[in-house]
Amino acid sequence: MDNRILLATPVETAGRVLSLLGGGSFYVAVGRSLLRIAAGFFAGAGAALLLASGSRRFPLMEEILSPLMTLTKAVPVASFVVLLLIWWGAESLSVVICFLVVLPNIYINTLEGLKSTDSGMLEMARVFRVRAWNRFFYIYRPALKPFLYSGMKLSLGMCWKSGIAAEVIGVPGGSIGEGLYLAKVYLDTAGVLGWTVVVILLSVLFEKAVLGLLERFFAWEPRCGTGSNTGRAEPPEHGAPIRLAEVTKSYDGRAVIDRLSAVYEPGRIYYLTSPSGSGKTTLLHILARLTMPDSGQVTAPPRCGMAFQEDRLCDDYSAVRNVELVTGDRAAAERALGLLLEREALHKPCRQLSGGERRRVALVRAMEAGSDYLLLDEPFTGMDAQTRDRAKAYIRERQAGRTVVIADHFSKF
Repeated sequence: MDNRILLATPVETAGRVLSLLGGGSFYVAVGRSLLRIAAGFFAGAGAALLLASGSRRFPLMEEILSPLMTLTKAVPVASFVVLLLIWWGAESLSVVICFLVVLPNIYINTLEGLKSTDSGMLEMARVFRVRAWNRFFYIYRPALKPFLYSGMKLSLGMCWKSGIAAEVIGVPGGSIGEGLYLAKVYLDTAGVLGWTVVVILLSVLFEKAVLGLLERFFAWEPRCGTGSNTGRAEPPEHGAPIRLAEVTKSYDGRAVIDRLSAVYEPGRIYYLTSPSGSGKTTLLHILARLTMPDSGQVTAPPRCGMAFQEDRLCDDYSAVRNVELVTGDRAAAERALGLLLEREALHKPCRQLSGGERRRVALVRAMEAGSDYLLLDEPFTGMDAQTRDRAKAYIRERQAGRTVVIADHFSKF
C-alpha cells in the first residue's frame, strides 16, 4: 500500500518490536499489565471454583447466582469498563474487568462438571466412608477435567483481550494499554501492530503456563490417608447380627420385596440365588443404607463393605490406588490384590483391565476395607471357573468373622 499510516509492512512491524524490546519502560509496562491481568484471572477463577462448589452443595445458592452469572456474561465489556472507570478509576480497571470476564465462564463449566459426577461413584464413597480429600481428588476431579479445561481455555483468551482493551480505555500509567493508546494518538501503525504482537505472545505464554499447571494438577495423585471406615478387615468387636423385620420395598406399585424378615448371623456366608429381578440388588442396597424400605425395620452394624453390581471403580487410576482409596494402606492393597491379579495388572489404569480383572479389584476393595459386614452383588461376573474358585477361597480367608451376604447365580460355597 506504500502508506505507513494505513498499514505497516512486516519489516517495519518487526523493527518496532525490536525497538520496544530495547527500552526499559517496555518491561515495566509488560510486567504491570501481566500482573493486573494475572491477578484478575486467578481471582476470578478462584471465586468461580468456590461459588460453583457452594452451588453444587446448596441448590438455593445456584438459583440466586444463575441470573447474576447470565447478566455478567450478557453485559458488554465496554459498559463495565465505562462504569468502573467512573467509580474506581483506571489503575485497577483491567483487574476487575478480567475478574468479571473469567468468573461466569469458569463458574458455569465447573458447576456442570460437578453435576456430571457419577452418582454411583458417590454412593460407593458413602458406603466406604471415603474422606472428603480423597473424594475430591479421585471422584470429583476426573469429572471436572474436561469442563475445567474448556472454561480455562475460553477465559484465558478473553481475559487478555478484555484486559488490554480496558487499559486502552483507562490508560493507566506504565501499561501495554498506554503504549497502544499513544501509538494510536501518533498514528504509529507499526507501533500498534508491534504492541499487538507482544500481547499475542504474552497471551500464548500465559495460557501455556496456566494449562501446564492445570495438567500437573490433574496428573497429581496424592496419597490416600485413612478415613473413618478404613483399615484392615479385622473381626468386629461385638458380632451383632443383621436383622430385617417385615421389610417391604415397591417400585411403580410393584412389590420387589414383600414383608421380608430375616436374621444374618456374624461369621456366616449367606447366598441369595433367586432369579433376576427378584429384588436381590434392592435388598443389598437396603442393607447398605443406600435405599430406604417403604416399611419395616432394618438393624445392622455401622460399617459396611460392598461390591456393587457395577464395578464402580475410578477408571483413571490403578487397581492399587482404587483399593488404597478406601483402606489408606498402599502396601496392604498391593498384597491383597496380588492374591487375585497378575503383577502387571496392579498398576494399570482400571479402564485398561478386562471385565474379570475389574471385578476382582471391586471384590478386593470390599473385602479389605474395615467393615462389620460384607455385601457382594454378583462378585464373580466375568471370571472363569478357576478364577472363581480363587475368589471364593479369598473371601473365606478374609471373612474375618464378618457376616457375608452374596447375591449371585453361581453355585454356593
